[in-house]
Amino acid sequence: MALRLQLEIRYQDGRTERVTSDAGWRITPGPVVGSDIYGGETYDARRERAGWSSAAYRDSDWAPVALLDAPPATLIAPVSPPVRRVRELPPVGIRQLPSGETLFDLGQNFTGWARLKVRGSAGTTVTLRFAEVLDRTGNLYTANLRNAKQTDRYILKGGGEEIFEPHFTFHGFRYVAVQGLPQRADTGTITGIAVSSDLAQTGQLVTSDSLLNQLQHNIVWGQRSNFLDVPTDCPQRDERLGWTGDAQVFARTAAFNMDVSGFFAKWLGDVASDQRSGGSVPWVIPNPLGGDSTDFAGTAGWSDAAVIIPWTMYLSYGDRGMLERQYTSMRAWVEYARRRAGSELIWRPGWQFGDWLALHSDDPSYPGATTGTDLIATAFLAHSADLVARTAAALGRDADATAFSKLFRDMRGAFDREFVSATGRVGENTQTAYALALAFDLLPDSLVPLAAGRLVQDVRARAHLTTGFLGTPYLLHVLSATGHADVAYQLLMQRTYPSWLYPITRGATTMWERWDGIRPDSSFEDPGMNSFNHYAFGAVGDWMYQNIGGIGLDPAEPGYRRSRIAPRRGAGLTSASASLDTPFGALTSAWRTEGQRFALNVTVPANTAAEITLWDTRVDRVRESGAALDASAGVRNVYSFTVAGSETPP
Repeated sequence: MALRLQLEIRYQDGRTERVTSDAGWRITPGPVVGSDIYGGETYDARRERAGWSSAAYRDSDWAPVALLDAPPATLIAPVSPPVRRVRELPPVGIRQLPSGETLFDLGQNFTGWARLKVRGSAGTTVTLRFAEVLDRTGNLYTANLRNAKQTDRYILKGGGEEIFEPHFTFHGFRYVAVQGLPQRADTGTITGIAVSSDLAQTGQLVTSDSLLNQLQHNIVWGQRSNFLDVPTDCPQRDERLGWTGDAQVFARTAAFNMDVSGFFAKWLGDVASDQRSGGSVPWVIPNPLGGDSTDFAGTAGWSDAAVIIPWTMYLSYGDRGMLERQYTSMRAWVEYARRRAGSELIWRPGWQFGDWLALHSDDPSYPGATTGTDLIATAFLAHSADLVARTAAALGRDADATAFSKLFRDMRGAFDREFVSATGRVGENTQTAYALALAFDLLPDSLVPLAAGRLVQDVRARAHLTTGFLGTPYLLHVLSATGHADVAYQLLMQRTYPSWLYPITRGATTMWERWDGIRPDSSFEDPGMNSFNHYAFGAVGDWMYQNIGGIGLDPAEPGYRRSRIAPRRGAGLTSASASLDTPFGALTSAWRTEGQRFALNVTVPANTAAEITLWDTRVDRVRESGAALDASAGVRNVYSFTVAGSETPP
């Protein structure tokens, strides 16, 4: 253990003083006997030293510190809000377990710790164990924690009420099992303390469907739980790392829910710092893994976070400065991947995660929705080349914009030759293959309706989605964009496995890592990888904001200088409202149906404009504040249109 510290003190009279960690510091054992983020904390209150942090305290019996050389790390001043307490959660239920432990149900899966209030004699040990879910017998399910113990121990000093909160650990949990309580438990014995990077919540989405509202709740709590200084994958097992793929797929949804501009600016600085000299990007940032995560660092969909997230933040907040800071990193990643693709521009060699956790089956006639890693890697390389070209254009780097635009066109052609048939079949005919090809504009215009039709055919044949981490964020978007919003709604509203709503029917309060973390027969998925607080599949929130709530942006005017309001009715919804605190102010879209009447209320921030699309109507039927459009000040009809091949024309 070591400390590196610099404290700057500015006095009212203008004097400054600097306190640094040097040989003048002293040390002694304290009440924190052991503490780390995986194992938990043991605290012996009998070892407390009264007044040790006051100026009058005498430390003559303390020992001098040893000086160490500073580690060769790159220090970057954080621009993200710090981690703070953001909620307190009282128990919603207390009961005894057969083991004799007292179980506290805090009603919500979250990241943080428990505050313990207790009275008892000195030397009494109270043990707190933490878990996300319960097993079939009602006991804590901890197999999915792997080697993480998630256990706190408090040893009482005696003499009255004692309050304990750990200092150097956190847990991912909903349930706390407490052993050794010297008195009867009540609702004040345990309080959940939720912690997160203190990000302002900027988005709200409410619908007429309670399950969709719970889904939005779960997405927000998954983000709150895992945006803990870095975007972690999960907060409970022996991992809790900044996985790039998870952050990449969720970034757009994250920017709807909360102000993540500083959070991602900080983390993208880490990405550039850990990026290798050749341009490859490790699987996790910061990267403590070494080994394979460094040797095979360049991985499609994961390493593309270096490009996709800066562009997403630019669209969401209009900050050209972020693009400037990240541009070298963005370009280096694409150039590295381009070399990996070779002269044919098809990226084949090397380790790939592929469409992680795509649906698999024991049915021999359908072994699973496996999409070739060469297709996925080539598609993401083309997409990142396209985004670097757009970034270069936004920054006025015309030569780079031309070069990367050409690379995108060349890769588009290579993709079509390798993976696309003349009849619109893409790759292995999986939902992910079609979602990526359509979302990344990799198909000739003439094949778009055919490919979309094949996608719809597969969805209807399977009667559910089959996508994993990389295909899921784009699936509903491409269905809507190609005139199949009804199919998108059917997938969203499905309650049976696999679907977004299935975990909610099993009591989920955050997003699950797997579609079937708890199977329909109440058995658990492989405990080696089965997190119940994993935000990746929550990327559907982006589609929900844009299509149910109706709030979107115009890429030509980033930062919501020009908004797009286009709510879609579907699945029997009778109302929805969405709001977003943009850099210009509050943008709101709220609609309801009243018989055959569709009423839409929109608030547009000052000094911005909004383009509103009304589906399933004619211009002559539209009224704004009760008046025809040509009589409404500040409102004009831009165009009316139909979507080619649309089942429900606008």
